[in-house]
Amino acid sequence: MSGYGTYSDDYYNTLTLTTEMDLPTGRESLMHYFEQLQKCHPSMKHFYGRDDNEYILEEEKDSGSYRWSSVEAKRISSGYVNPATIDDAIAQHVKVLEIVPFALAVSPLDCSIMQVTFGFDFAYRGNHHELVADTLGVPPMFARLRENFGEKLVCYEPFMQFALDPECRIQARLSIEPRTNAFQIRTGEYPEEQLSVFLAVRRYGSLDTNKSLVATMHELMAHARDVIDGFVIDNVLLPLQQAISIN
Repeated sequence: MSGYGTYSDDYYNTLTLTTEMDLPTGRESLMHYFEQLQKCHPSMKHFYGRDDNEYILEEEKDSGSYRWSSVEAKRISSGYVNPATIDDAIAQHVKVLEIVPFALAVSPLDCSIMQVTFGFDFAYRGNHHELVADTLGVPPMFARLRENFGEKLVCYEPFMQFALDPECRIQARLSIEPRTNAFQIRTGEYPEEQLSVFLAVRRYGSLDTNKSLVATMHELMAHARDVIDGFVIDNVLLPLQQAISIN
């Protein structure tokens, strides 16, 4: 499977597992988790902690493509920025989910939320809100509001969230995050900022007794890729890419 690197300036894939109970905070447990992960990816050498008891292991970022993983009080994350293929990111997430039951005592019963996210960043110097509205459109009612009363568009951040199963336990959210602020619009001075598109697929609640962490991740990843391949590329990513290229 190929990656999605041709559709934006940067893209990334993350896995997040949120637990009901606090994760182990002892030095031995945390170091065991990160050391096991480093054995699989020796280039993950940069380890540090933050004030809110978040610990991170990552590769050097200079190349623009790098892996990372973090552990917080109730959350484990795994990410890959600009992977060569989606398989590379999935393999990393699989390894994380294979390690956490033993290193951090995570159980499928303890799973509160599992989420996979695809992010796409576009570098753009200009009003992100105007670009999104002009490129992707707005509902007719709001288009009339904009035409009749709007001097300049200051905020337009479209998103949609929908269930992928009858019980609403698996949900997808497509969102667009502009980063232009009112000061930049007022002055007309626009730095080159990242306009982001996110597709997140999330599963709520403990896992079924016959479903493993790895199998659940694969299911969520399949849902996400279906939405991206079947809608997001042609209707969001390519139009934005084309609009930015001619501005």
